[in-house]
Amino acid sequence: MLGDDGLARCPWGAGDPVMQAYHDTEWGLRVHGEAAHLERLTLEAFQSGLSWRTILDKRERFRAAFAGFDADVVAAYGPAEVERLMGDAGIVRNRRKVDAAIANARATVALRDSGGLEAFIWSFRPAPAPAPRTSADVPTASPESLALSKALKKAGFAHVGPTTMYALMEAVGLVDDHLEGCHRRGCAD
Repeated sequence: MLGDDGLARCPWGAGDPVMQAYHDTEWGLRVHGEAAHLERLTLEAFQSGLSWRTILDKRERFRAAFAGFDADVVAAYGPAEVERLMGDAGIVRNRRKVDAAIANARATVALRDSGGLEAFIWSFRPAPAPAPRTSADVPTASPESLALSKALKKAGFAHVGPTTMYALMEAVGLVDDHLEGCHRRGCAD
């Protein structure tokens, strides 16, 4: 879609200013570091069943609630912190997702002995694919997202299904699903 600014964008990134800013400045760009990867993994898990706009609107509260996604801090959360999180209207209050976020922080800490979360996720990077022409051409999962999902579950992660992991792969730049003609196509290269 051609925006008022003359730039072509993926349809989901056109129109709404919050979604456009996310599309133009973040989605599909490579991120670096454990906290950045844990944040994206956590937010994708919380997004399951909700709109991404809901998560973006609550993102700063998620960052505060989960200590900037510092895996050591979140891994130490116990029952009192879970109750605090369940009472925080600024985040998505879903006990399974809260419990998964804590379990995932603990699993992230455990992964440090074998290279860390970032290297683990990036080890599942697929070969580059042709640019999708329409939104219908964008998959919701892939063999690599299925393999990543299974490997993360084996490593102690929760709420990391193949569709959620495909969304993570798009978000952090493992795959480039900006549509053909989108001004952000190729941004992760």
